[in-house]
Amino acid sequence: MSNYSIKDLEQLSGIKAHTLRIWEQRYNLLSPKRTDTNIRFYDDADLKRILNVAMLNANGLKISKIAAMSAGDISQEIIKLTDQSIDHNDQIQALTICMIELDEVRFEKVLSTIILKMGFEDTVLNIIYPFLSKIGILWQTGAISPAQEHFISNLIRQKLIVAIDGQMGNNQGKTFMLFLPEGELHELSLLFSCYLIKKHGHKVIYLGQSTPNADLISVYKMQKPNYLLTVITSSPAGDKVQEYVDMLGREFTDSEIFVSGLQALDQSISIPSNIRLLTFAKEIKDELIKMEKQKV
Repeated sequence: MSNYSIKDLEQLSGIKAHTLRIWEQRYNLLSPKRTDTNIRFYDDADLKRILNVAMLNANGLKISKIAAMSAGDISQEIIKLTDQSIDHNDQIQALTICMIELDEVRFEKVLSTIILKMGFEDTVLNIIYPFLSKIGILWQTGAISPAQEHFISNLIRQKLIVAIDGQMGNNQGKTFMLFLPEGELHELSLLFSCYLIKKHGHKVIYLGQSTPNADLISVYKMQKPNYLLTVITSSPAGDKVQEYVDMLGREFTDSEIFVSGLQALDQSISIPSNIRLLTFAKEIKDELIKMEKQKV
């Protein structure tokens, strides 16, 4: 069980701390506990309740009416709302509740419903990416546990792998080699890139997580891919990012290289002429569309 401050609840629910305190005092919506040193904190039940309350309130239900509802009634209203709503914030909030509860069955149902309504690509770009950005910040600040973050990431990873398997492709296009730097394990963006590339009819050599430089160079010499794509989220970090980017530019001069990820984008690094920085996943799709137009 996790402990949350009022600021954690604000970040997770989008409701200002001042408003949360009013709701707590006026409607008894929250039940704060106290540490041995008399510091107030909230538990998972409080977080789940306020996420549900915030979602219903955002969709027009008055807070006084919500406060009078039983936990079962609130749960039923949330299920009904997420099944019908197409609002992105509602869907992200619903996924957040599933994460807090570690509810795999509900997460699968919510995500599958969104995909049916929006399509797989739009779901990833407009729901999953903002959701992952939200939980990434919450994980860094300690508002959620690593276990909750890993739980959700693995479920999304499974969805991406199934989607990739569904893209047979004719492999008549260009060849892309996809990899993560040694020590890098954040694979979701790379998997989505693989899906997009295969969907557009190109061949993918997928090396995946934590690829040693020697292995990368060895496969490159054998396969001679047209493009390389990597994402640097956590490793390498600091001044090692420049060293890694320089190595890519030096070792793979005959290919165009796409680089993305927080470590590459958050620093002022010098970019070799054969490397392009991508700031968002949609840019990969844009590049693939450009390639198709050039063939015409």
